[in-house]
Amino acid sequence: MGRDGLGTAGLGSSGMGPAGLPPRSTAMLWVWLLLGSSWGPGPPGVGAVPRPTATYVLDDGGGLGRQFDGIGAVSGGGATSRLLVNYQEPYRSQILDYLFKPNFGASLHILKVEIGGDGQSTDGTEPSHMHYENDENYFRGYEWWLMKEAKKRNPQIKLIGLPWTFPAWIGKGENWPYDYPHVTAYYIISWILGAKQYHDLDIDYIGIWNERAFNSKYIKVLRQSLDRLGLRNIGIIAADGDWNISKEMVVDPYLNDAVQVVGAHYPGTKTVPNALLTQKKLWSSEDYSTFNDEVGAGCWARILNQNYVNGNMTSTIAWNLVASYYEDLPFGRCGLMTAQEPWSGHYKVEAPIWITAHTTQFTQPGWSYLQVDGHLEGGGSFVALTDGLGNLTIIIETMTHNHSQCIRPPLPHFNVSPQRATFYLRGSFYLVKTLQVWYSRLDFESANSILFKQLHPLDVWRGSFSIDLDVDEVYTLTTLKTGQKCSCPEPPPPQPFPSNYKDDFNIRNPPFSEAPNFADQTGVFEYFINGSDPGDHVFTLRQVVVQRPITWVSDADQTISIIGNFRWVNLTVTCDIYIEKQDDGGVFIAGRVDNGGIYVRRTKGVFFWVYADGTYRVTGDLAGEEVLMKGLSGVRASAWHTLTLNIQGASASGLLNGYPLWENVTISKPSNGWAAIGTRSFEFAQFDNFHVEAS
Repeated sequence: MGRDGLGTAGLGSSGMGPAGLPPRSTAMLWVWLLLGSSWGPGPPGVGAVPRPTATYVLDDGGGLGRQFDGIGAVSGGGATSRLLVNYQEPYRSQILDYLFKPNFGASLHILKVEIGGDGQSTDGTEPSHMHYENDENYFRGYEWWLMKEAKKRNPQIKLIGLPWTFPAWIGKGENWPYDYPHVTAYYIISWILGAKQYHDLDIDYIGIWNERAFNSKYIKVLRQSLDRLGLRNIGIIAADGDWNISKEMVVDPYLNDAVQVVGAHYPGTKTVPNALLTQKKLWSSEDYSTFNDEVGAGCWARILNQNYVNGNMTSTIAWNLVASYYEDLPFGRCGLMTAQEPWSGHYKVEAPIWITAHTTQFTQPGWSYLQVDGHLEGGGSFVALTDGLGNLTIIIETMTHNHSQCIRPPLPHFNVSPQRATFYLRGSFYLVKTLQVWYSRLDFESANSILFKQLHPLDVWRGSFSIDLDVDEVYTLTTLKTGQKCSCPEPPPPQPFPSNYKDDFNIRNPPFSEAPNFADQTGVFEYFINGSDPGDHVFTLRQVVVQRPITWVSDADQTISIIGNFRWVNLTVTCDIYIEKQDDGGVFIAGRVDNGGIYVRRTKGVFFWVYADGTYRVTGDLAGEEVLMKGLSGVRASAWHTLTLNIQGASASGLLNGYPLWENVTISKPSNGWAAIGTRSFEFAQFDNFHVEAS
């Protein structure tokens, strides 16, 4: 058999040839068997090399393995879905269908979202529902909307919330969320209750603190608080980092009782003995995080199987759901699909979507794995699952080492070679007569991959069948007939960010709290109604984080929101600004901004600052350490001013209220970058009538 077909299903059974063609004649089948060859593109038996053969038994007679908990993905950690919300219809709904709609595309079982905490969490900040202790708003950001869209398509999808950062008031002056565990528990439970009260969303699981230290006392307080409020059905996942929490769980029965799932990140398909001893569900609660080309698809295919085969993990959750952030931020295109151009409507359904479908379209949470080893003798792996009602799904992957390396951890060398696998179905599966076949082959030479193709059904004869496997393939063999590879009309072609872009923020009831296309990197910039302004600045954009949050990475000391095209070289940025902080407040507009995300502290660019004390500066960095020009401006707080920054080639100039303030400042680097706005510190400030024109 060639790459597109299956071998015989046992002596006297029906097989199928390349690309799912009908079975050969009985005489040809006997010739095939006698010569020991495979179906292939050429005449069978001519110059063919016999493949190594191994047998595998699938039997539910002795009981089942662990319960399957589903495949999912993360939105957040952070701001990874930022641009998705700005897509126009029908493209936004098409993207959501590919992610969540059952038997359509990825058909995800789980959606995990960031509980925004106002701090930088990889590719941006996500707003908290409680910026301040006496503040509650359950409509900020876009995760509420995303969870509702997921539930609309799949009412059975499981929802998880996990914080990366926390607003400053949680720590009462310390960069630590555990000193006051009842305060932190109150904050998290407020998010859970708000999800239900304002959006009718039932949260299924809650996490502790992403990839940071766990605190046993806090976990117990959170569990007790949930139980007291009648939220016993909400499971706690801990600790979303390594497996170390399991060491404490096996010696602390109260902690063990508090935790429902032991979740590890990027476990390399391996677990540890203590995790098994907890007798809890084991999940890879964040994994993948790999560029979404064919190698990324190979990584995803391998770990979806091997997290269970090697590590007994019954759920794998990808970071991230959809690469919907500026690609030049850290970890660009590390999503299951790509949707980073709301201005054009262009998106791309990447190979990992269809690799996901091999599992998600033919299983459901609550199914069980069969008790099998799962390692193929020629390299690769398989898992088999059942619903306990007679249905059987087998997923096979033969990913090679160099074509399946994830971003982390390092992958030890291994070999995979062409092979034949013979499966014997026993127990309740002995009566299975036919299996539906779905096939993918990742092509690393011509980029002509076959993705999630339905082949001719496979006949099973007397409880057995054989399949010829080449390298870098995925097969799903299933009794279910519900699989579909759906497609929408082709989206519009890609286009760069508009070279002439304006936003006056004049919207009374915005659908989201953030203005389109602005990507906050430190601080949070929200639509604001300025009721005290009688003139042209009633509707503005306001920076609202006034204390440094409990951080996950090294947030900048200044706030900043970027926008535009990272390739921009020559540009003019104009914006009305309003400093609210007296004496030492300040704001900036910027161009050629070269960094963001977890690297925001090292951001370079051309920054035009004005301060409440009547001075200005031009700096080559966000930190303000590389001063290119400074002087007096006459700017004061509590008044509107218009700033203009013009960068052409190696020279920059600035205008204040339409009049030149400084000029002929020499710019050596960076050579290109985004436009940006921001503030001197964590302080209130407003922006209006933003305009960027690039050439």
